[in-house]
Amino acid sequence: MGLTKSEIFTEKQNKLAGMMKALAHPARIAIIQNLLRQNACVCGDLVEELGLAQPTISQHLKELKNAGLIKGTIEGTSVCYCIDEKVWKNYKRELESFFVAYENKDNCC
Repeated sequence: MGLTKSEIFTEKQNKLAGMMKALAHPARIAIIQNLLRQNACVCGDLVEELGLAQPTISQHLKELKNAGLIKGTIEGTSVCYCIDEKVWKNYKRELESFFVAYENKDNCC
């Protein structure tokens, strides 16, 4: 597999790609949607809620946490997760600016 040559792209392009990559799995989207629906920290309910194995959910939670989208706290033997509001707002701002950049003024296709 070849190199991505990420160094030829701007810092902003690489950052946006990393943000999208963090969300680029349906299990991660489902986890985020669940956390948004709960609007609170979730402790261990995700296995029943999503129907995935605990190790699978743990791996996706790790990816979301590494991306900064969620944060977790240890309470006894369980880890509770919630949306990191500051990072969430940054994602929202960056994605909005990406998508609103397009205007089809001449109906080229």
